[in-house]
Amino acid sequence: MHHPLPWPPSLWHQTCDVEDSLNRAPLDGGDVDVVIVGGGFGGLWTARELVTRRPHTAVVVLEANRCGWGASGRNGGWCSALFPVPEAQLAARHGAEAAAAQMAAMRDAVDEVGRAAAAEGIDCHYAKGGTLTLATSPAHVDRVRAAAGEHEVWLDASAARERVGAAELWGATHTPHCAALHPARLATGLADAVERRGVRIAEGTTVAAIEPGRVHLASGGTVRAPVVLRCTEGYTASLAGERRTLLPVYSLMIATEPLDDRTWASIGLHRRETFTDGRHLLVYGQRTADGRLAFGGRGAPYHFGSRLDPRQDLEPRVFDALEATLRELFPQLGAARITHRWGGPLGVPRDWHASVGFDPATGLGWAGGYVGDGVSTTNLAGRTLADLVTGADTALVHLPWVGHRSPRWEPEPLRWLGVNAGTRLAAAADRREARTGRPDRLAARALDRLLGAH
Repeated sequence: MHHPLPWPPSLWHQTCDVEDSLNRAPLDGGDVDVVIVGGGFGGLWTARELVTRRPHTAVVVLEANRCGWGASGRNGGWCSALFPVPEAQLAARHGAEAAAAQMAAMRDAVDEVGRAAAAEGIDCHYAKGGTLTLATSPAHVDRVRAAAGEHEVWLDASAARERVGAAELWGATHTPHCAALHPARLATGLADAVERRGVRIAEGTTVAAIEPGRVHLASGGTVRAPVVLRCTEGYTASLAGERRTLLPVYSLMIATEPLDDRTWASIGLHRRETFTDGRHLLVYGQRTADGRLAFGGRGAPYHFGSRLDPRQDLEPRVFDALEATLRELFPQLGAARITHRWGGPLGVPRDWHASVGFDPATGLGWAGGYVGDGVSTTNLAGRTLADLVTGADTALVHLPWVGHRSPRWEPEPLRWLGVNAGTRLAAAADRREARTGRPDRLAARALDRLLGAH
């Protein structure tokens, strides 16, 4: 069967060997044991873990589009140990021991994704080359070094150039705890894997509202279950009553055509290290298994009322800025063509604190708020949710993100004004730093106050 898929496809969707259609039938109602809303990484990992623990549980995954069509198939393909709240701030909130346990669980999740993909026979191009955070301006050096954790090492300019041939390079940090992968291949492989285990996946099934014991469909139907789990990330704002739960912030990406060996010899990234740099307005990239540079970043505007629209994936001004930045970083690209431009929303909680939780009294659970670092965090969330639902007393259910409740975002127009002001402030600070070579500490402090990022 074919259904329209209005969101522009990503490079990943176009190179993961599946048809551009919805191949699983929608659902208009019924009774099951567990309903999972959202067919991305969070929902699929959770389904896999639940039926692994209790094989005869009747689990249904409801997906408005196609599995992996959201952030799971639109992101940078970083399977990292990054948690949106830095360890020092986690320790201030929850204690040093709890913070260390959270970070250790994140590092393990990077490896667990690779192990699980191998166990399920999913070729998602997993390559654990770590992450390079580049100081591409003198203004970045102190900031990049200060942000390095205990599992990162500082590389001076000479050592950094042995790994990556960026035009301006004043040093870099490297952490081994990140893998580059093909996210859409992982998502589609996970969907097939959970179906083999007996999970029902309903695509083209839009959820309008969630309440204890039932899920209301946009079609007018109802799916009833004692356990209802929300794994909707950037699309959470489309659910009734959830407009201010997670902010949908668009991240956009571009990809080059496959590059020749001579160009790669100059660029480096021979272990497929992922990379970013020290600017305020985040950029991120990876060397793909088929020899492209896939590169993305923030900068797209937040849309009033947390509005979600396929047209918001396409912001020519931001795409042009990303291409200019990529060519500045790697002028050896020469005339190499940009063949793909795409984007999609990620989910941002008001305090930047990802969370997972389950209330046995109501049967409602959730996972999300990954702020763009969900490829590995969803795996940890799925294992944790499965433990919470089945009542298992494991180390995972005692991690500090379990049960955390983030404050709601401000009502409009305050959040529109604040978020877009923050984006403009970050871009302006980057321009000043590029011009002067000195860090803009005043802007950094203002950004923290304005967005409450940490």
